Amino acid sequence: MLASCAISPAERALEGAPAHHTTRGFKNLYIEEPNKSFFSFIRMRLFGGYEWADHEKTAGDVPFQMLELDRVKNPPLNQLQVSWLGHSTFLIQYRGINVLTDPIFSNRASPASFAGPKRYTPHVVSYEDLPRIDYVVISHNHYDHLDDTAVELLGDGPEYMVPLGLKSWFVSEGVSEDRVHVFDWWQKRQASTAQNIRFTAQPSQHWSARGLFDRRATLWASWRIELEDHSIWFGGDTGYNERLFKEIGQQAGPVDLALIPIGAYDPRDFMQTYHVDPDEAVAIHQDIGAAQSIGMHWGTYPLTAEEPMDPPRRLAQAREREGLAESDFRALDLGQTILIEKRAPAVSTDAP
Repeated sequence: MLASCAISPAERALEGAPAHHTTRGFKNLYIEEPNKSFFSFIRMRLFGGYEWADHEKTAGDVPFQMLELDRVKNPPLNQLQVSWLGHSTFLIQYRGINVLTDPIFSNRASPASFAGPKRYTPHVVSYEDLPRIDYVVISHNHYDHLDDTAVELLGDGPEYMVPLGLKSWFVSEGVSEDRVHVFDWWQKRQASTAQNIRFTAQPSQHWSARGLFDRRATLWASWRIELEDHSIWFGGDTGYNERLFKEIGQQAGPVDLALIPIGAYDPRDFMQTYHVDPDEAVAIHQDIGAAQSIGMHWGTYPLTAEEPMDPPRRLAQAREREGLAESDFRALDLGQTILIEKRAPAVSTDAP
């Protein structure tokens, strides 16, 4: 049975607790956590000597279209349809089921409406016009992935799949307790008895915090989403190490579609532990045995130093080096909707 709330510090300290549990919260596997904080980021940003892109100036370079509402409100019944709403937010549709990943509807990825990273590309839809949402998947509690504006609008309509420790936040936002399902890594939930719909929380290499003193107090995760005969892997936000993602590929098997971050990676010496660059995103694509992948976590909010269009340009270069076709791992236009055809994984996974 799934836990209904975060595990207490005393319970985490019990012998036999999972390796990623600590007495204060959670930790990543296979790495030593760097001693960085919000203040470390501010020092790097102001005094690190790095050149940061003018995102507002070059925002027009990001390919953009308004979401085709007729397509998302009348999707083909027996084809997997995916729409990119920006950053890490996808609308996944199959056989009458609608899933949102990490929905962020706010203009800023911030606790304040007047400060913090401001969206530099337009919203692709009035979110009230989205079709009914059945399930929402949350990777972690950073403000660019867990957005109170989105949760307020969605309310009790969907069921929320979230990592350990986040249930109380949703309840405080007015969501009914029975609509929120919490997961530890590798826990599964059969979400529908009428249809084969299953969610599995899987590891990622990241961290959590919504304030100055709650770092790693709640869990972070990637997700395997199974909708009937289709499987989707949602990476959330993550750094890379070969062992972790090869283990995911070996334990869970290939996926039809992976949604993998390709942005928010510069300056590399500061960001690398917790954020992949396009080369590492391609490695994840191969490690987990994805038949196809789509890049995300770019072109929307000014979180890091790279130019808005650097991630898809570098993705194309990484693809070419690995001998992959554009259809194997692509970057969509903001607001674009595509159909996903089933096919065999492009690369088989090796043992970790």
